[in-house]
Order: sequence, then C-alpha cells, then structure tokens
Amino acid sequence: MVHQQQLRFSTDGRGTYNITQQISDVISKSGVMTGICQVFIHHTSASLILCENADPTVRTDLDAFMKRLVPDGDSLFKHQDEGPDDMPAHIRTILTESSLSIPINKGKENLGIWQGIFLWEHRTSTYKRNVTVTVIGE
Repeated sequence: MVHQQQLRFSTDGRGTYNITQQISDVISKSGVMTGICQVFIHHTSASLILCENADPTVRTDLDAFMKRLVPDGDSLFKHQDEGPDDMPAHIRTILTESSLSIPINKGKENLGIWQGIFLWEHRTSTYKRNVTVTVIGE
C-alpha cells in the first residue's frame, strides 16, 4: 500500500518547527501498520531534521552553531539574490537533510523517546514550505 500527501507549513523566519504531529496524522490516515514514511521538503533554503523534542535549548544551540559555521552576509558568498541570508540558507540545507525516512510500527512513527521531526527554516523572512509525505507498507 502507498499513501502520499502534500503538506504546507508557514514559517515565521529562521528556526525549527515541530511537524511530528502532522506527519503522525498522515501515517494514521494511510492505514499502514508496518512500513516506512518518507518525508521530503521541496526547497533549497529549508531542511528536515530529527532532533531532541523535549528541551528547546538543543535547537537554539543548533541554530547558534549554524550561525557561527555559516554566517549571514559573509563576503565569501557571491550569491545574494534575495539578501545576505540567501547563500547561507542554501549551505545550511546542504549540510542538513532534504528528506527523512522514518520506520512505521503498529501504525505509528517509530521514533526514539526524545526524537521529533522538525522543519528547519534557514531564511530570516516568513515562507510557505511544501513537504511531501509518502507512506509505504502494509
């Protein structure tokens, strides 16, 4: 059995957005009891991560690390068509993930106790982000 659904998320600028519940809802709707859920983001300046879901300072620290690793407005970057955060957002996406595979067991996402699924917005402005969720199994 295969079930696919498009999701759309609004972001308020740079940061992490917990989308675990929306992914869980797609899995439940699919009727798949055992299988794989593949999540794909259709953008080059936002990504997907599996991350700590209990302590938000983990995600704050990740953002602080990424700001140090790939600073906005770095004179190294020529591509700044949409502003000083444009090229850094692309690099941040390449360093993280555009898709995730999550096992399904007993009709639910089989995540670790402290894991959550997050959309990581790398741009500083608000955006609409499209995500495709594909559930495969039986």
